[in-house]
Amino acid sequence: MNKLLRKSGSIISNSVQQNGFYTKPTSNQLHNTRHIFGFGVAVSKKKEYQRKELVGYSMQQMYDVVADVDNYKSFVPYCKKSTVDNRKANSAQAQLVVGFPPIYERYTSNLTLQSPNLIKSECFDGRLFNYLQNYWGFSPGLKDVPDSCVIDFRVTFEFKSALHSHLSHLFFDAIVQQMENAFVREAERRYGQARIKALLLSLQRS
Repeated sequence: MNKLLRKSGSIISNSVQQNGFYTKPTSNQLHNTRHIFGFGVAVSKKKEYQRKELVGYSMQQMYDVVADVDNYKSFVPYCKKSTVDNRKANSAQAQLVVGFPPIYERYTSNLTLQSPNLIKSECFDGRLFNYLQNYWGFSPGLKDVPDSCVIDFRVTFEFKSALHSHLSHLFFDAIVQQMENAFVREAERRYGQARIKALLLSLQRS
């Protein structure tokens, strides 16, 4: 990765003249950049990620952590702002700002809330995404461990930009896993040590 960044950095630096004005990279430089980031290969702008995991917290505990959107800015990586309004019995709207420097995305999510079984969020007004859908499902865990449950976490989205789609193939899995793990860590902070060690049940991505 360091070599990749140094190589891409040299392309940029070679495009800046001594007088400080930016000049267009040569065709060879553009070819090298496309090769570095895989631009020569067609990549779908749509991505899907699904992960099922057994954790040592109850359905209600995990539901309460994920439903606490107002506090995402305090414990969810890359979340810079989070507020909830238009609350109803089983729905709400969330205003979020998510930062992946140097990009910051502001968007509105429509939330569906069914305690303690599921939380869905859908966004169609972002600048980066054509759509962004998150799904959290909670089902009973081990019969002999009441404070356990299975988390079914799914993300589906489509970038508006082919550039962001290519970059997501480098970083997306790591970012999503960080974000999911943040909710389990927040449950530990609120409720104490997990009753059992977390166990990954399945992982799918495309």
